[in-house]
Amino acid sequence: MSNSASNGSLEFVKRYIVGITGASGSIYGIRTLEALRKVPDATVHLVMSAQARRTLAIETKYSADDVESLAHHVHDPSDVAAPISSGSFLTEGMIVIPCSIKSAAAIAYSFNDNLLVRAADVCLKERRRLVLVVRETPLHLGHLRTLTRLAEIGATILPPIPGMYAMPKSVDDIVDHTVGKALDALGVPNEMFARWRGDGSG
Repeated sequence: MSNSASNGSLEFVKRYIVGITGASGSIYGIRTLEALRKVPDATVHLVMSAQARRTLAIETKYSADDVESLAHHVHDPSDVAAPISSGSFLTEGMIVIPCSIKSAAAIAYSFNDNLLVRAADVCLKERRRLVLVVRETPLHLGHLRTLTRLAEIGATILPPIPGMYAMPKSVDDIVDHTVGKALDALGVPNEMFARWRGDGSG
């Protein structure tokens, strides 16, 4: 593993950025990292907010080290000079999972005071995929206006809403459905959930 390690040279790999914020739902981020590690020729860059580490400890059995070990490169959220802060660093896009409303608002208005928000802003300005798995409910009008702005400037808003047609049998099934849908939006082929075929068979 490497912290922000890159010489900036063109690599024949697919680079994906994963951002994990302090919103509830840390397991979504963990499963995303696990899935991306299985993608051939993929390099995963991870940036976790400070609050994400606290939420992780509250909600899961995983340590921050456990989660970071799933990425190829781990970036300090305060390092706004990291490779992923520049549009010249080519990536396939970014997924913020889970995404807090605070982070969503910062991204919507380019409030680039940390690396997670800056990396997301770069994806928007470079017209790369940005998928935000926004974890909040209920949503007031201010939240909705923020999400509308994000959609207008190019982000994909993907709340963690399970597809019950697949008849999930566990929390893992529900988590995997959202992660699979998010990976679809990022352009990553996956078979993490049963896909609808029109007859209820998945």
